[in-house]
Amino acid sequence: MTIDLTRRTLLQLAGASSLAMAAAAAARAEGTPQGGGPTYASRTPMRVGMVTLRVKNLDTVADYYRDVIGLTVMERSATGAKLGTAGITLLVLEARPEAAIESRSAAGLYHTAFLMPTRKDLARWLVHAASHRVKLSGFADHLVSESVYLDDPEGNGIEVYADRDPSQWQWSEGSVKMATDELNIPDLLSLTNTRVPDYAKAPDGLRIGHMHLRVGDLAQAQSFYHGTIGLDPTRSRNGAAFLSSGRYHHHLGMNVWQSQGAGQRDDTATGLAWFSLVMAKQELLAAQEERLRKGGAKVTALADGVEAIDPWGTRVRLIKV
Repeated sequence: MTIDLTRRTLLQLAGASSLAMAAAAAARAEGTPQGGGPTYASRTPMRVGMVTLRVKNLDTVADYYRDVIGLTVMERSATGAKLGTAGITLLVLEARPEAAIESRSAAGLYHTAFLMPTRKDLARWLVHAASHRVKLSGFADHLVSESVYLDDPEGNGIEVYADRDPSQWQWSEGSVKMATDELNIPDLLSLTNTRVPDYAKAPDGLRIGHMHLRVGDLAQAQSFYHGTIGLDPTRSRNGAAFLSSGRYHHHLGMNVWQSQGAGQRDDTATGLAWFSLVMAKQELLAAQEERLRKGGAKVTALADGVEAIDPWGTRVRLIKV
């Protein structure tokens, strides 16, 4: 039996009357954004830009993010490295060979969340991780997204995830419905060839979708990141709070699961040094700077923005690109 692979036949097989309809159906199947989707996190007034970590063993950690996540090493020296994709820096590593490893009960980084452009990209990455026997720490379906968790060689948490289309997110009275359900791995892997890994590097559209922090007190953290920084609450549950810009499900997560009562961070230890929140409009950056100063935050001027410090010593840079 032969199949006539004409344009009409292919459109019939796709259940579409036009190539545009077929492309839209393919986009939905792969989780490509339709007026939002996986890149929704980067279309909001504020978004996460990049993360800087202090590390003991620069080569080991840099190689991990290159080989496991697929980031490109853009610069590397004895004192640090810059990694990213498509010419955009996402991760900076500062070499601190004498530093102590930051305790997980201290305030600081819970995880950095790398957002895949599509669900298929997440599937491709998962096959890559499995084929290289990368140690993973968990899987979850959060309703708004699907996630895989792991840790880098120095214990810095990582989430690799793909968003569901925002049309599927359920909001009620300003709160988005999220859960930690079992991830349907067979369904995810059905999007790619599990026998032939084809994830040679991170896709050009990979970005840091959100940051998740350990904090010492939720109310104090919300006062700073909502009241002073200006992110909006999207959900609160069981010792954790989530905030975002522009009705994304969350650009920032915060929890006290291990760190309740934590004091000032030791800035000579490893871990998160700073992360950036990026704004596309100069007037928004100016408004944010005024908000910070009125809120009593300690503000330091930068060439491209300002830097503030949260109650536990984590630095947050607000910049324009």
